[in-house]
Amino acid sequence: MGHDGAVIDIAAEQALTPASRDQVFLDSAGSSLPTDRVVDTVVAHLRREARVGGYRAAQERADDLAGLPVAVGRLLGCAPDLLAFSDSATRSWSQFVTALPWAPGDRILICGNEYASNAIALLQRARHDGVVVEVVPTDPAGDPDLDALAALLDERVRLVSLVQVATNSGHVTRVAEATALAHQHGALVLLDACQSVGQLAVDVEALGVDALSATGRKWLRGPRGTGFLYVRREVLDGLEPPAADMRGATWTGTTSYELNPDATRFELWENDVAGRLGLGAAVDHLLELGPANVEAAVRERAAVLRSGLGALAGVRLHDVGTDLGGIVTFTVDGRDPLAVRDALREAGVTVSVSVRTSTRLDMTARGLDSVVRASPHYFVSDLQLEQAVGAVAAAR
Repeated sequence: MGHDGAVIDIAAEQALTPASRDQVFLDSAGSSLPTDRVVDTVVAHLRREARVGGYRAAQERADDLAGLPVAVGRLLGCAPDLLAFSDSATRSWSQFVTALPWAPGDRILICGNEYASNAIALLQRARHDGVVVEVVPTDPAGDPDLDALAALLDERVRLVSLVQVATNSGHVTRVAEATALAHQHGALVLLDACQSVGQLAVDVEALGVDALSATGRKWLRGPRGTGFLYVRREVLDGLEPPAADMRGATWTGTTSYELNPDATRFELWENDVAGRLGLGAAVDHLLELGPANVEAAVRERAAVLRSGLGALAGVRLHDVGTDLGGIVTFTVDGRDPLAVRDALREAGVTVSVSVRTSTRLDMTARGLDSVVRASPHYFVSDLQLEQAVGAVAAAR
């Protein structure tokens, strides 16, 4: 386990991920680079499945698979039985939302940085269940306006949806304060931690949220097709996923079944075993480095990049607020962000683009159609950050 304040050895980390030396990789907010250990874990299991079949191969790794919720529990500060694993953050998020017993007139509050997939799922609940989706205004610092939230809350608000770090900004939301306010009125809080787990040290007890969803492929540096859901023990009872199977429930009689008492009621029998083993390797690596050390390194890397880009004429930064994490968003005057992305790729710098339809409320409010998104992880060196700034300068 890492020690708080210890410096991450970038050269050593790059040796574990050779691809991080061959390019300036600034897209961990999209899909990060896994270590060789993660890739080898996945590939070795696929090869084992090819030799002995998937069932026997999984049985051979039963201890490692059982260790995954233990490791993620250490990462989030929760008991292993409060975690359910799935193929994505979106699946995990939707499993919780669709398990809630909705009634016509129930209210759902979303915030200005809400993500498209979440919004669509909630608008489906509005269309099919008669619930009402309303937007909490954003304050000048980019957070949900707590006074406005307090005014919107009443006993009909069943759910408040929060995004800890938006897909299109480095802004870190003040989750705990908004959650405490929601709980005063009996509302549940679901946290989209897709962009925060693996980037920030996340403690579900400190945040106080009722549920949290996250993905493996981004800041955790795990395989694609992996994700998980945390559900607070006190809210598990009464939640029934709409598509339970023999993993999440037991067929107890001709016309009866029982849901699992823990969060595994949200899981499905079939899953990517190799992917989960790879996710376990990625989480173990993060725990070895220390989540607080990783957060400090990511914030520092992003601050260096933000400063370098901010010094360039014709480059505009678009991150809002004072608490900024590992996502750096910008535009270049007179150039389409997609063209900037492609020019940077030619120069060996990997970034992505966030478009308005991903975070429609926020981007519309700020008059943005798209932004270039750069997201340096702890394995990006000072020299590589300088190269990235130079590449953006040349792309103007």
